[in-house]
Amino acid sequence: MTSPCIFGANALSDLIRTAPLGALLRYSDGQPRPPARFNKKLAAWERSNGVGRLIKKTPAVVRPSYSLPEGFTLHHGDFGSGGVIMMVVTMTWHVTSPLHFEIIEQPADGMVRVLTQGEGVDELRHLAPDMAAAQSWFASHRYSNARFEVVGDEANAILPDLGRAA
Repeated sequence: MTSPCIFGANALSDLIRTAPLGALLRYSDGQPRPPARFNKKLAAWERSNGVGRLIKKTPAVVRPSYSLPEGFTLHHGDFGSGGVIMMVVTMTWHVTSPLHFEIIEQPADGMVRVLTQGEGVDELRHLAPDMAAAQSWFASHRYSNARFEVVGDEANAILPDLGRAA
């Protein structure tokens, strides 16, 4: 087993270039976890320390009136009831973040990413263990501009059959 890749504040550009969509990242501010009895301190610590799945990598934006450094978005979870998702929790960071990030898991070859694209940027909608699971998920979660991408065979993305005539 290989050791995890750790990216500090000055190397987040490397993380954005090397981590594949679907990778599981741990982030930390380096502080120890406070005891559970300190509710406010623990809540603040949890905002700067956690794990999320990489779903989006955004390039730097430079406009005449403003600029944003390159960044990335992690998915933390979906919350709801009775099979209905009420809230999706994501967090976005830029390369200027003081946090340290570590790749703790990468998608295995053969897994399937369900991706959409907006403004030229891919976003991971679902990571399935195989093509059958990706197609099953897609049947109940339609996206008009989705495509399937098999991990390890990214050059041959597959457009899903939407079941309607052109």
